[in-house]
Amino acid sequence: MIGGDLFAEEETVTGVMQRLKVGRVLHHERTEVQNLVVFEHGFLGRVMTLDGAVQTTEFDEFIYHEMLAHTSILAHGAAKKVLIIGGGDGGMAEEALKHPIERLLQVDIDRSVCDIAQVHLSSICKGAFEDPRMELMIADGVDYVSKAPEQFDVIIVDSTDPIGPGEVLFTESFYRDCKKCLTPGGIIVTQNGIPMLEVHSQQRSYIRLGKSFADVTFFLAPVPTYYGGHMAFGFASDDPAKKDVPLEILEERFEKSGIDTQYYNPEIHRGAFAHPQFFKKALKEALGG
Repeated sequence: MIGGDLFAEEETVTGVMQRLKVGRVLHHERTEVQNLVVFEHGFLGRVMTLDGAVQTTEFDEFIYHEMLAHTSILAHGAAKKVLIIGGGDGGMAEEALKHPIERLLQVDIDRSVCDIAQVHLSSICKGAFEDPRMELMIADGVDYVSKAPEQFDVIIVDSTDPIGPGEVLFTESFYRDCKKCLTPGGIIVTQNGIPMLEVHSQQRSYIRLGKSFADVTFFLAPVPTYYGGHMAFGFASDDPAKKDVPLEILEERFEKSGIDTQYYNPEIHRGAFAHPQFFKKALKEALGG
């Protein structure tokens, strides 16, 4: 509380604090899993935090959700079944369902997040939870992939940061189980933090994903809400061609899909796989290079 105003404060890394002025609080609940808050912000619109960490804002959620969903699905080129781990706000499902997929399974550990998103973040989920192609399963994503009865063409891990409930979604065993859930040539994409602040996190994921997949890399996108510069998204498959689809093929797939986007396009897709030099060196160092 500063000068009568309420601020949501989040320490992104040691000594670096992000502060958002809180307007009207729309919902505050201690769920069975985490502390959930949805509030209004004068510039960012509606904001959802979990355990004090900003998860999504109406202002720029489209960048994050479009990049994870469309980059993976259009890189695959023939995805029919998609699995989302996490993603309780429904934004990832909303983007994935723009494609002519046949089945979308979303596994989230916290029903309250999914329920509240439909009430207070409808501008983000936009009715995705009512789509007949979508099934919502309230369960632990780690448990689900360890014994999943079916396989998927694309797995999108829309997780919180690797602390608290989200920590288990960054482990070697989780990635190994995801591999078993993928069809041949399938793709897994993951939320993987900010390279400028958390490069050790990407290095760990690079090594762990590499234990299960023949080809591992990252793609980048700037999401202003997540302080520190470009966000990294893990991208892994046993088919190296999936990360290097020619521009003309991406353009053809994009046009054929008929999807409407605010950030993603085929040129952005291709460019997102280009890495700054410090990041290239960090990934090389992760492998002992």
